[in-house]
Amino acid sequence: MTVTSFYNDDLMRLEKVGRQRAMTLASGCDFSSNDYLALAGSAALRSAAMDALARGVSPGSGGSRLLRGNCAEHLGLETDAARFFGSESALFVGSGFAANSLVVSTLPQRGDLILHDELIHASVHEGMRMARAPCQKFAHNDVDAAADAIARWRAKGGCGTPWIAFETLYSMDGNVAPVDDFAALAERAGAMLLIDDAHAVGVCGPEGRGLAAHLHGCENVVTLVTCGKALGCEGALILAPSVLRDFLVNRGRSFIFSTAPSPLIAAIVRESLSIVANADERRQRLRLIIEHAGERLAPLGITPSGMHIQPVPIGEDSRTMRIAEALQARGFDIRGIRPPTVPAGTARLRISLTLNIDEAAVSELATALEDLL
Repeated sequence: MTVTSFYNDDLMRLEKVGRQRAMTLASGCDFSSNDYLALAGSAALRSAAMDALARGVSPGSGGSRLLRGNCAEHLGLETDAARFFGSESALFVGSGFAANSLVVSTLPQRGDLILHDELIHASVHEGMRMARAPCQKFAHNDVDAAADAIARWRAKGGCGTPWIAFETLYSMDGNVAPVDDFAALAERAGAMLLIDDAHAVGVCGPEGRGLAAHLHGCENVVTLVTCGKALGCEGALILAPSVLRDFLVNRGRSFIFSTAPSPLIAAIVRESLSIVANADERRQRLRLIIEHAGERLAPLGITPSGMHIQPVPIGEDSRTMRIAEALQARGFDIRGIRPPTVPAGTARLRISLTLNIDEAAVSELATALEDLL
């Protein structure tokens, strides 16, 4: 047996059950990206990049932020972000995955309890693998289930802090969490909230500040904002009380030992925040596309999500992938989503609605789906 035999055998097993992944270049009408406001390829962000380079902003940081990698653009972005979102502080890191795993692995301590929605993102699971506190899931969007779990934990002697992790808008389901109910539970139970607002920021809330905008600045709330979705860039911002930011800087191993994000990207994100703050017209255009999608998909038996993420439940893995491939052949970039990304038996098409498409494209997609479903 060679050193690579295990890896080859594992890939063959994935291929046999139709789950081997491969990277492909983007093509066709964009119904799969998270570029909700069509900023990623915009002239405005290209101009921001060129302006930053012209004034000497470096593409690379050269080191971790605790060494020589910290720069004025990082600090400027964090200041701008804290002001825009209404948070006491912000911390810029390389990706949303890195942000969630950093927060979950660092902030909850021994004697605490991490409670998470059963559909929480893989990045939170990665953080929980390294966490000091025990972890427990609760039924999707079920605040009462989370409250019951805290009560049982307290009854068994749990005396630390519960940390409740959930997403405001779920990326594979398109449904919204009962944010205010979780906030009320946290207040009653002396809990901290870990809120992933990744898919809502830019699109939802006043000035695009997300579905948790009204909670920013609360001492028991930590919020993730990704820069690679509606903001059109990359990286992520952790919004938190200053003491928690400082704790992450001092105790977060992935922050301490990682090369700092690109100063050039930080400069572009700063411009993106300014654009998003004044993007009501973009958000209104996207809302019209969402409403049109609901009108065209409902007659096909597809329940409209009312959001810019629209799942089309199929159920069976292979049928899901066949339909996705057929749609791609017709020029629609739609991907099939199957386990383990979603629970077994819930394979689906994920339709992402962005300003990269228009109502006419949605109508053409609806016609194609009518033929294939």
